[in-house]
Amino acid sequence: MTKCVVPLSFVQSCIGHRGAAKLFHSRLYKNGLEKDVYFCNNLINAYLETGDSVSARKVFDEMPLRNCVSWACVVSGYSRNGEHKEALVFLRDMVKEGVFSNQYAFVSALRACQELDSVGILFGRQIHGLLFKLSYAVDAVVSNVLISMYWKCGGSLGYALRAFDDIQVKNSVSWNSIISVYSQTGDQRFAFKMFSSMQCDGSRPTEYTFGSLVTTACSLTEPDVRLLEQIMCTIQKSGFLTDLFVGSGLVSAFAKSGSLSYARKVFNQMETRNAVTLNGLMVGLVRQKWGEEATKLFMDMNSMIDVSPESYVILLSSFPEYSLAEQVGLIKGREVHGHVITTGLVDFMVGIGNGLVNMYAKCGSIADARRIFCFMTEKDSVSWNSMITGLDQNGYFLEAVEHYQSMRRHEILPGIFTLISSISSCASLNWAKLGQQIHGEGLKLGIDLNVSVSNALMTLYAETGYLNECRKIFSSMPEHDQVSWNSIIGALASSERSLPEAVACFLNALRAGQKLNRITFSSVLSAVSSLSFGELGKQIHGLALKYNIVDEATTENALIACYGKCGEMDGCEKIFSRMSERRDDVTWNSMISGYIHNELLAKALDLVWFMLQTGQRLDSFMYATVLSAFASVATLERGMEVHACSVRACLDSDVVVGSALVDMYSKCGRLDYALRFFNTMPVRNSYSWNSMISGFARHGQGEEALKLFANMKLDGQTPPDHVTFVGVLSACSHAGLLEEGFKHFESMSDSYGLVPRIEHFSCMADLLGRAGELDKLEDFINKMPMKPNVLIWRTVLGACCRANGRKAELGKKAAEMLFQLEPENAVNYVLLGNMYAAGGRWEDLVKARKKMKDADVKKEAGYSWVTMKDGVHMFVAGDKSHPDADVIYKKLKELNRKMRDAGYVPQTGFALYDLEQENKEEILSYHSEKLAVAFVLAAQGALRCQSE
Repeated sequence: MTKCVVPLSFVQSCIGHRGAAKLFHSRLYKNGLEKDVYFCNNLINAYLETGDSVSARKVFDEMPLRNCVSWACVVSGYSRNGEHKEALVFLRDMVKEGVFSNQYAFVSALRACQELDSVGILFGRQIHGLLFKLSYAVDAVVSNVLISMYWKCGGSLGYALRAFDDIQVKNSVSWNSIISVYSQTGDQRFAFKMFSSMQCDGSRPTEYTFGSLVTTACSLTEPDVRLLEQIMCTIQKSGFLTDLFVGSGLVSAFAKSGSLSYARKVFNQMETRNAVTLNGLMVGLVRQKWGEEATKLFMDMNSMIDVSPESYVILLSSFPEYSLAEQVGLIKGREVHGHVITTGLVDFMVGIGNGLVNMYAKCGSIADARRIFCFMTEKDSVSWNSMITGLDQNGYFLEAVEHYQSMRRHEILPGIFTLISSISSCASLNWAKLGQQIHGEGLKLGIDLNVSVSNALMTLYAETGYLNECRKIFSSMPEHDQVSWNSIIGALASSERSLPEAVACFLNALRAGQKLNRITFSSVLSAVSSLSFGELGKQIHGLALKYNIVDEATTENALIACYGKCGEMDGCEKIFSRMSERRDDVTWNSMISGYIHNELLAKALDLVWFMLQTGQRLDSFMYATVLSAFASVATLERGMEVHACSVRACLDSDVVVGSALVDMYSKCGRLDYALRFFNTMPVRNSYSWNSMISGFARHGQGEEALKLFANMKLDGQTPPDHVTFVGVLSACSHAGLLEEGFKHFESMSDSYGLVPRIEHFSCMADLLGRAGELDKLEDFINKMPMKPNVLIWRTVLGACCRANGRKAELGKKAAEMLFQLEPENAVNYVLLGNMYAAGGRWEDLVKARKKMKDADVKKEAGYSWVTMKDGVHMFVAGDKSHPDADVIYKKLKELNRKMRDAGYVPQTGFALYDLEQENKEEILSYHSEKLAVAFVLAAQGALRCQSE
C-alpha cells in the first residue's frame, strides 16, 4: 500500500491557486505519485479551478488509469470554465470508452448544452436518452437541469414538462424549476396551477418559488394588483415577506403595477433592504411621475444602505418628473452631476453618462446634454438613443438626423427608440426620402414590424403625403394598438379623397374592440364634418358620451367644429354653453367659424365683440377667421375695425393675420390698401402671395398680377403652388394674354412638378373663351385628361353667348351637359337663352324658356347692397320698395340723362325680343347696381345740404 506523503489539507489548499497547483504537481513527481488516480484527479480539479485547461488536459492524458471521477472532473471543469464544446467532447469520449460516470458528469454536460442553443439541444436530447438507459432520468438533480436545459435551448416547453413528469420523487428545486419555466413564458395560469400542485404534493415553497410567482404576475402588460395582493398574503403566511429576495421582488412588482401604497408597505416591513429594493420602489415612483418623492426616498435611504450606480441612474431619471422640471429639476440634476463627478462615478459606468444626457434633455437643457455626450469616453447604443431622442423632443430635428447618421458611421446598430426618434425628426422636417432610408434599415434589422416603429412610420408617411405607404404599413402590422388606429384614422381624415375610408376605419376599430380615446374621436369627427354627415356626427357624439370623454375640451371642440360644418348650430351652442370653464382658443375659433360657415355673420360678430369686451385674447388664427368672413361679404368697414384690433394686439405683423388682411382688402376692392400692407409684411407665405396675385387678377389688373408672380419667383423663398397658378391663369384670362397663359399652364408640370387640376383647366377654358378662340376651346376640352365639370361647361356656354351666334352647336352641347349635371340651376337656361338671343334665333329662345318653365326652375333676382351707418340697404332691379324710392329714381333719371349726353348706349341684345327698343332700355336703366349707386349719391348730396 502506498504511503500518503502529501497531506490532504495541502491538496485542498491548492484548489484555486495556480502557483500552489504547480507546487502540488512537482511534489507528486518528487514522491513518485504523478500517476496516482486519487492525486491526479485532485490535480486536474486544481488546474481547472484556476482556468489552466492545458495543464489539466496534459495530466489527464498522461494518466495510465482513469476512473469515473477523472472524467467527471474534466467534464465539469471545462463546463465551469466556459469551454462548453470541449466539455461535451470529453463526455462523448467517456461514453466511447464505456465509462458511465455518476450523474454529476452528465449534469455538467447538460449545463454546457444550455449555453449552445440549437446545437446544445441536439446533444442534450442524446444525453437525455442515455440518462434513461442509465436510470438517471428519474433523479431530481438531473431532471432539474434537464428542465432548465430544454427551456433555455429554444423554449422547448413540452420536453421540459416531460422531464419534470419523469421525476419519481420531486423536491422543491424540481417544482421551482418548472414554475420558473412557466413564469418565463408568461403563462400565468399554469404557473399558479403548478404552485397549487406543489402544495398538494407536500413540498414547501421557498423564496425562489415566490420569486417566480411574483415575476409571473408582473409579466402582463398591466400587472394584476389583486393577484399580487393574494401572493403577498401567501408569502406573509409562509414567513418570507421579510426575505430580501422575495421582498425586493414584491416591491418592484407593486411599483410596476402602479400600486405604490402596497409597494411602500412591503418596503417598510422588510427587515433588510439593499440597493435592489430601493431601485424597485424608485422606479415605481418615477413611472407615476412622482419625481420629488423618488428623490426624497433616495436621500432617506442613502445613509442606511449601500446604493448602487444604478440607483444614481434612476435618481437622475426622477428630475424630469418634477412639477417644475426645467427649474427645480434641472438644479437638482446639476447637484447630482457634481456629486458623481467628485466620487468618480461618472467614469465608472456608461449608464451614468446616459442618465445625465437623458436628464438634461428632458429638463430642456439640450446644450448640457450635448456637452455630456461629447465628453463621454465610452458610448453605447443607449447613449446615442438618449441624445437623438432628446434632440427630437426639443425640436432640434436636423441635428437629431445628423446624430443618427453619425451613429451609423460608428457602426452602432439603431434600436427601436433610436429608429422612432429619427423617423419622427424626418416627419417634422418633411423629409420623406431619408425617412424611407431609415425604414429600409428597420427592415434589415427586423424591427420595422414593432408596433411603435410602425406607428412612427405611419405618421411619417401621412405627414409627407404618402398615404398608400401608410395603408400598407397598417395592413402589414401583426398587431395594432390604440396609437396605430389613431394614426391611420388621422391620416385618412387629413386627405379629402379618403374621408369615407377614415369613417370605415373608425367602425373597424369599434368592431375590433379597440379602446378609443379623445384623439380617435377628434380625427373621425374631422372626417365626418368634412363630409357633412350630420346624423353620423350625432351617433359619434353618443359614443363619446358612452366612453365618458365628452367632457374633455378636445372632444368638445371637435364636436363644435363638426356640428358647425354640418349646419347644426343649435348643437354647437348647447356644447359651447356647457364649456364655460373649459373654453380655449380652439373653442372660440370653432364657434366663430361655425357661424361664418352657416352665414350667420351677425352672430359671429356678436361673439367677437363679446370676446373683446370680456378681455378674451384673440389669437392670430381667430383674427384670420374673422377677416376671411368679412372678405367673403366684402364688408370693408368691419374688416378695418378688426385690423385695428389686431394692431392693438400686436398681431398685425403675424404672417397669418397679415395674409388674411391682404386677402380681405383685395376682396373688398381696396387693392391699394392690400398692396401697401403686402409690401410692409416682414415675412410672407404662400397665402400672402396668392392673395395678392388673385386680388390683382380679380380686379382686372392682369399685368400687375403677372409682375407680382415674377417677383415671387425671384424671391425664391416660397415656391408657387396650385392656388398660385389659379391666380396667374385667371390674370392671363382677364388681360387677354393667350400665349403667356399657355406658357404658365405648361410650366406647372414642366418646371414645378405640379399636376394641373380641374380648376386650372377651367381657367384655360375661360382664357380661350374670352379670346374668342372657340375652335381651340372645343379642341382643348376634348383633349382634357378628366371629364369637364359644371364650371367648365358654363364657361363654354358663356363664351358662346359672347360669340354672337357662332359655334351655337358647341353652346348647345354645353347646355345639354349642364342640364344633366345641374337640371335645377336656372342660370344654365338663362345662358342658353342669351346665346340664342345674341344670334337672333328667337324661336330657339322661346324653346329654351319653355324648357326652363317645364323644369320648374326660377332664376333668383340679382341684388346689390350698400352698407351705411344706419345699416345695410338692399336693391333688386326695378325695385320701388325702398323708403327713399322717389329720391333714388329721381337721381337715377338725372344720371341716365348725363350718361346719354356722354355717349352711353345700353346693350339690349339679351333683353326680351318682343319688346320695343325704348322699353328694353328702360328695364336696363333700373338695374340693381344703378339703384344702389343712385342711393349713395343721393344720400351724400343730402348730407352736404345739411352741413351747408
